[in-house]
Amino acid sequence: MLGVFRTLLYFYPAAYRREYGNEMLSVLGEVQAEVRTKGRLLRAVSFSREVGGLLRGALEEHLRPIYSPQGFPVFSSRRIIMRSEFRFPKATVALMTLILLAIVAAIEKAKAISQSVAPSSTPVGRIVPPYVNIVPTFLIALAGACLCGVLVWAVAFALHRSGTQRLSDLKPSAERRSSASLLG
Repeated sequence: MLGVFRTLLYFYPAAYRREYGNEMLSVLGEVQAEVRTKGRLLRAVSFSREVGGLLRGALEEHLRPIYSPQGFPVFSSRRIIMRSEFRFPKATVALMTLILLAIVAAIEKAKAISQSVAPSSTPVGRIVPPYVNIVPTFLIALAGACLCGVLVWAVAFALHRSGTQRLSDLKPSAERRSSASLLG
């Protein structure tokens, strides 16, 4: 069956096949190994599903430049699209930031309410708006994240620089000549 899958990969564009072909074949091999011990009907269903997926994916990859140059899927699909330049939506960071702000606001509001309620049945006092505390908390968290990012970048830069310097100091042709002169 891997021979059939390998043949079906030729329906994909050459660049896509070069980038993802080996990975796709290994996944298809794993699927084949998983259903090898199952019944014939399950193997046939799995085979037809994978063949259909390969043909649909090839068609989508050929139509993508024509109908969807921005990189959005041509067909609606539940599967993750294997595109190296589009791993997750770009709006994810903004939405997650908004969600974080909403959660912090809810926590601060709950703290303000719990502090304004007296232990007895006295009337509830004025609830202090939590927005005064949200901004400094968010700025401190943002500064901490930026600091961590700068530290990680500095370590990666230092490791890259030291590795590059070690490679640039290495002169294999000169070492061979000196060792050959010592031996000869």
